[in-house]
Amino acid sequence: MHSFLRKCITPIASAHGAHQFRTVATKPRTAVVMLNMGGPQNTDQVHDYLHRIMTDRDMIQLPVQSKLGPWIAKRRTPEVQKKYSEIGGGSPILKWTNLQGELMCEQLDKLSPETAPHKHYVAFRYVNPLTEDTFREVERDQPERVVLFSQYPQYSCATSGSSFNAIFTHFKQNPLNGLGKARWSLIDRWGTHPLLAKTFADNIRKELEKFPADKRKEVVLLFSAHSLPLRAVNRGDAYPSEVGATVQNVMQELGWSQPYCLVWQSKVGPLPWLEPFTEDAIKGYVKQGKKNFILVPIAFVNEHIETLHELDIEYCQELAHEVGAEKIGRAAAPNDHPLFIDALADVVRQHLANGSTVGPKFLLRCPACVNQKCSVSKQWYNELCN
Repeated sequence: MHSFLRKCITPIASAHGAHQFRTVATKPRTAVVMLNMGGPQNTDQVHDYLHRIMTDRDMIQLPVQSKLGPWIAKRRTPEVQKKYSEIGGGSPILKWTNLQGELMCEQLDKLSPETAPHKHYVAFRYVNPLTEDTFREVERDQPERVVLFSQYPQYSCATSGSSFNAIFTHFKQNPLNGLGKARWSLIDRWGTHPLLAKTFADNIRKELEKFPADKRKEVVLLFSAHSLPLRAVNRGDAYPSEVGATVQNVMQELGWSQPYCLVWQSKVGPLPWLEPFTEDAIKGYVKQGKKNFILVPIAFVNEHIETLHELDIEYCQELAHEVGAEKIGRAAAPNDHPLFIDALADVVRQHLANGSTVGPKFLLRCPACVNQKCSVSKQWYNELCN
């Protein structure tokens, strides 16, 4: 065995306490590939990151995109670099995803020894480690099973769909080679997992404790998710309803104890997007006499620019001062919360145990889908996984 199984020692530190060194097998039986859009680790990466986003037609559709996309990326780079410099110089998504993956696999090795050892891989869409580079690493390791695990709990064609399409594109251009004999499967959505709701509920309770006791009952919970162009919603994108389902689960976990509203953030461009926008909701409720709020990043599993800057700086600080709110708090993203690590491990454990491959909902296109890549991509996944 030692001739093909090389081991290394990886130190892991958790925000919830020191974590012991773990021996990681670089010849895993099960590869868990964690898919996300990623974020620039430093300001030098911002331009290329924006360029990849603005030229990805799964993420955003622009007229003459090959010309307009790069122009927008170049124009926005200085502004976005400034925002990253204000949150420490880069995105922490890679740090959090690696920690989440490490802790998840540590649990999986105990919960599912028959599929161990497990190894996590990070596959980002728009910044290193890029999807195509990650799969070259997976191919070198030659696992028996490959699980594609979307880190967007709620599915959208613009996020999860883009990541899955990128994998399809990579392997249409590069044969499976050493991965051709592996068993493939995917986890495309998991926004109603009970431990995810418990994680958010616990973080909300912790933030509520920061408000005066006599004010807590009136604190409005604003569940803030990344918005989506209305034309994508009208095509049938499942994202809004799946985000709403997560909100309902969290409120049930809280015993419906607070007033709440689902709001939408991070609109880009002039076209109509899903509303009410987070900023407008805060302004509207303050006019109605509401003065205390908690923002809950319900569609994000770790901290990044849209929590650390948009929510924390632009809304909790600047907007709160502008509109005269008493306090706008922000519940932490799941990050390395023990319940969230349990959720990740349980999602994968159940997936491995019940023999899931690819779900029927994933294979169903939006009723008004206009992206032909989705058709051939979903057919490819159906054949690959079955």
